[in-house]
Amino acid sequence: MNRLALCLSLIFVSVFTTVRAVAHDLTATHALVTLRTDGGYVVDIRAHWDALALGMPVATPAERVVEELTALAPEAFDSTLADLKRLIQMRTRLEFDGAKQRPAVSFPDYQTERIAALPEPSVLGFTARLEGRIPDGAAEMTFAMSRSFTIVRATICDEISGATLQYVLTSGQRTPPLTLGAEPAAAQSFDDTRTVIGRYLVLGFEHILPKGLDHILFVLGLFLLSTKLGPLLWQVSAFTLAHTFTLALSMNRVVALPAHIVEPLIALSITYVAIENLCTTKLTRWRPVLVFGFGLLHGLGFAGVLTELGLPQDQFVPALVGFNVGVEFGQLAVILAALALVGWARDRSWYRKAIVIPGSCAIAAMGLFWTVQRTFGL
Repeated sequence: MNRLALCLSLIFVSVFTTVRAVAHDLTATHALVTLRTDGGYVVDIRAHWDALALGMPVATPAERVVEELTALAPEAFDSTLADLKRLIQMRTRLEFDGAKQRPAVSFPDYQTERIAALPEPSVLGFTARLEGRIPDGAAEMTFAMSRSFTIVRATICDEISGATLQYVLTSGQRTPPLTLGAEPAAAQSFDDTRTVIGRYLVLGFEHILPKGLDHILFVLGLFLLSTKLGPLLWQVSAFTLAHTFTLALSMNRVVALPAHIVEPLIALSITYVAIENLCTTKLTRWRPVLVFGFGLLHGLGFAGVLTELGLPQDQFVPALVGFNVGVEFGQLAVILAALALVGWARDRSWYRKAIVIPGSCAIAAMGLFWTVQRTFGL
């Protein structure tokens, strides 16, 4: 028993204290393609170019990336920048009548005063600009990015016709061909309903596993106090019903709260559940009600993610349903994993002392840390 408690404590400490505390790490790359009336084109792509230049994960703290990038010798920096530009050219596919373009690449914020106004420290800035000329006589255009960019929100502005089209692209997917100079038309989904549901189901699942650590800890907090599967599933169902409700309202712009309010409250909900686990040995009558209320908050957090990812307007309901089902599957996967790990010990006399208390302490500590971090923007 003592060895098991030690192992679990070490797992909690090593995992939860080393993970960078971001609210939600499911983000989209934004690309704005502008077809100018003067015959030129501009593609602005937003990404963490400093980290990509050094081959570092995009979640690496900005201060560390800037420090390493500025520490390069001038020759090494120039070589790194040239390699990055070639990489961007390779991973971006802008075609006119099927012919791939090779645009010039620049970073419009680099070495300008605008760098200081960016939300995080940066050397190159977060925008890469690709520029070139539309081939004479070109009739159609398509745009895509490589599979390295999981989700791309592409906006195409044709200044000649006045058309502005928006698409949500995944893993190398191309936009439908745009007829240059045609009358403006709404972007239509180029996937059937089944494909849209499947795609957003995967995105919803990924938002929980592996990218939703705060939601994982909340579900684990529910798991630790519920020694019986029935009451646990009732709580998870109440949580799912609540976040589905507020997610639908928020995506339809009926209800909205800014992230700087929602995210600290989500962290506090995690802390509360964990602390309650330490103060009681059985479920209270009001716990399902509180879980429902916390689910309303988490739904607003999910809405922030879906707003970032974007929803196809003509497939809004299938995409929303798919995302919610994916989230539910992710939550159930967390419960199944927890059952596989410690479920066999839930009826043992030492279960609370060896597992519930250490686990709840670790979850409460992480929730408090996130509360402070998100409240003060650390």
